[in-house]
Amino acid sequence: MRTSIRKLILVVLLVITALSVPGQLLAQATECGKERGKTGGALNESTYKKLNDIYEDVGNELYDVAFDKLKIMIKRARGKYLQATLYQMMAQVEWARSNYDASLDYFERAVALDALPDKIHFALMYQIAQLYYMKERYDDALDKLDLWMCKVPPEKIKPAAYVLKASIYAQKQDWKNVVPAIDKAISMSDQPKEAWYQLKLASLFELERFPKAAETLEVMIQLWPDKKDYWLQLSQIYYKLKKDDQALAVIALAYRRNMLDKQTDILYLSNLYASREVPFKAAEVLQKGIKDGIVKGSRKFWTLVADDWYAADEMDKALAGYEQAGKASDNGEIDLRRGYILVDLERWKSAAQALNAALGKGSLNDRKTGEAYVLLGMSEFNLGNYSQASTAWGRAGKYPKSRKSAQQWMKYMHEERVRKDAQN
Repeated sequence: MRTSIRKLILVVLLVITALSVPGQLLAQATECGKERGKTGGALNESTYKKLNDIYEDVGNELYDVAFDKLKIMIKRARGKYLQATLYQMMAQVEWARSNYDASLDYFERAVALDALPDKIHFALMYQIAQLYYMKERYDDALDKLDLWMCKVPPEKIKPAAYVLKASIYAQKQDWKNVVPAIDKAISMSDQPKEAWYQLKLASLFELERFPKAAETLEVMIQLWPDKKDYWLQLSQIYYKLKKDDQALAVIALAYRRNMLDKQTDILYLSNLYASREVPFKAAEVLQKGIKDGIVKGSRKFWTLVADDWYAADEMDKALAGYEQAGKASDNGEIDLRRGYILVDLERWKSAAQALNAALGKGSLNDRKTGEAYVLLGMSEFNLGNYSQASTAWGRAGKYPKSRKSAQQWMKYMHEERVRKDAQN
């Protein structure tokens, strides 16, 4: 059980995050360029037994009992090594009791005595820097971390220390110093963590160093190819840098990997295709998004689909899109647009149906209402429905801007009927 208790305390010692220690307390042991070479001291059998008892109390969560015993021992302790050991244990107990300021004070005292072995002493220094960070005292945290780095042999410094340094700079919003610190951590590690790259990327965004951000995202996509956000961000950066073809290529590849699962994703890709004058793909992507339930089947989006099909000269698909848009709208605008196309294609019956739907829904201004009646008259005329055509043109004549056109059609219909009668 004692072994597990010791492991628990060691974990607490190494993982705690953020206290505070005056600079003068560390100066004697951590001046840059000086060798320390402390190996610790020895404890007599009686002291060792008492410490083991205290470890047992901590393991059983009897923190008050353990702390009272430590207070008695510290009053009688004479050697610096024993005092430092006791202060270290008192700090751990206070931490367990959530008395973080008191815990900090005892950690400071343990380091100030400059008596613990190098491994423990420097671990406490590093821990104090972490604890400052946790307490949001970032300048102090940076000072202590720099002090620790100047004393510890370079080969003993792990990537996590540079991650801590980068994190401190990030909290200070000192983005230009975040990048070299996190780059150092990445270069030192065979398997850099994703969070490190995310911190670097965020800093590059803050600095508006977009080409470097793009390079970073290219690496992140290679390491974590299933993270959709990185594909989107890379595409958007390329777009911002006016590299539209690269922006489209990246997001199109993400689409082919079935990674685009939000309406905004599909709209972004479709709009990119449209801006690069590839309307067929723009329509295809957006229509599939609607069919798959990713994009809302609204008037707005069906109209976009239809407009793109129209631009791609896919008239049947454009008409189907406008029909869907019309079903989702109580406004006659879309049905009128469909009517224009059907008249151009001389599909008179379908044109008459679309135009009647447009006029039935209303919401058209006078000019468009008059045009709709003119087109309806043309459709009925070509279907041989002369009476309906005459009625439609008569109504068109009530609108000033369509009156002349309606009269011309009425005249033309009269002449045609006379000509046919003469032939018969």
